[in-house]
Amino acid sequence: MPHIAVNNELAGIRGLLNFRPETAEPLGELANILLKDTEGLTPAERELIATHVSYLNDCFYCHNSHGAIACIYLDGDMQTVDAVRKDPQSAPVSDKLKALLAIAGKVQKSGKSVEARDIERAREAGATDRDIQDTVLIAAAFCMFNRYVDGLAANTPTDLTTYEQRARQVAARGYGKHIYTTKTNV
Repeated sequence: MPHIAVNNELAGIRGLLNFRPETAEPLGELANILLKDTEGLTPAERELIATHVSYLNDCFYCHNSHGAIACIYLDGDMQTVDAVRKDPQSAPVSDKLKALLAIAGKVQKSGKSVEARDIERAREAGATDRDIQDTVLIAAAFCMFNRYVDGLAANTPTDLTTYEQRARQVAARGYGKHIYTTKTNV
């Protein structure tokens, strides 16, 4: 049960965004910029970073919703999504993404945990400064989003099959107003 009175027909962050639309718009814009951009990192890689950080933060709603979106981008490859959640260094992803996931994991703990050797490893694997910057920003933003969802005890569906419909909508339409004004399970 959420700590505040929200529309419980809108699960997770969606009910919280609906509660305060004036903050929803800039948060949705930030999510679009960070997760839908195609320069440098792919949308799948961006969603995998969000999924990994959300998993480390133990945010059930976020790691499952963003994992479902990543799965859409990866043509249904949930094994890769699960591997990135739990053990990204042995996941079937590029060395560049492994290095960026390691940076994201350090940001999740503390920004000061990121060391020069982490950045160098990412660069050696082909990451650009923009890839590194986007990774740090995605990781930092998802620490905020995760704490927003869990700090207000947002309504979180436990049935994992409910996340796919919303994931398809986000993959097709992005993170716009429709996310917190349209009724579906997730």
